Amino acid sequence: MTQRVALITGGIGGIGTAICQRMANDGMRVIAAHHPAEDEAAAEWRANQAADGFDIEILSLDVSSYDECAEKLGQLLSDYGSVDVIVNCAGITRDSSFKKMQKNQWYDVINVNLNSVFNVTQPLWNAMLENGFGRIVNISSVNGQRGQFGQANYSAAKAGMHGFTMALAQEGAAKGVTVNTVSPGYVATAMTDAIREDVRDAIVAGIPMGRMASVAEVASAVHFLVGESHGYITGANLPVNGGLFIS
Repeated sequence: MTQRVALITGGIGGIGTAICQRMANDGMRVIAAHHPAEDEAAAEWRANQAADGFDIEILSLDVSSYDECAEKLGQLLSDYGSVDVIVNCAGITRDSSFKKMQKNQWYDVINVNLNSVFNVTQPLWNAMLENGFGRIVNISSVNGQRGQFGQANYSAAKAGMHGFTMALAQEGAAKGVTVNTVSPGYVATAMTDAIREDVRDAIVAGIPMGRMASVAEVASAVHFLVGESHGYITGANLPVNGGLFIS
């Protein structure tokens, strides 16, 4: 079987790194996309991954720019012949109560978290249909399902990601291309570690499992959905939230 090629946006972040490593362990050729402002950090990240035995490529990419995605992903497709797996994991937060939210806080989050899913997926979509195989996984959030105070922008973007998933799943189904969503709850990363301890304790107290997810548990959900033998699952939203929200 030809080696599958996987593109993971937000690939050098905490969750992104775990997904990249899991895809590499699955025998895929992995490309981690990162923001151009992170070029230096990404080069260091790649060296660290290599030291740990993971051969992962990096790609400097502003996912909020349609033109840049069209150009660079078109070239990626030409270089690799196919991109079989897309994991849309890039995301930012710009939290604020709605009455204080500035225009840039809204648009920055929508552009990076939601518009990026269109920007990254569209340049690779037709080739997936033509190849008769594709796996797309969009990393949403529990807050796209239940909402969260101070995150009208983030919750809207994350809910929109799954709307995109459900619609595109119907377009890809007959051609062997699946589109699914993974919606993590609170995950133990450098970002959540930076939360004040008493606030973090209160968050954990509200999770039925009594702990945050590990990044490996989120990566495991992605691994399941991109598996060769799981081609009958499409349009689904797989929650990884420890019982925090059950629909």
